[in-house]
Amino acid sequence: MKARVTVTLKTGVLDPQGKAIEGALHSLGVEGIASVRQGKVFDIEIDAADPEAARAALAAASEKLLANTVVENYRLELL
Repeated sequence: MKARVTVTLKTGVLDPQGKAIEGALHSLGVEGIASVRQGKVFDIEIDAADPEAARAALAAASEKLLANTVVENYRLELL
């Protein structure tokens, strides 16, 4: 089974890399960019008996390693 975990910073958490990307886009002449927030995407293949077991395993992996839940949110998708 294929899955995707998307990790993003929580609202209100300072994102210096996003600000740097935003500044670079402006300096390159890209118009209309109001703000940029960066994140991480993990594409995962998981052996699981059913979707519920897959979600449970992915949530455990996200909580323990993939996301710092103090400052980051994560979203799970089964593809």
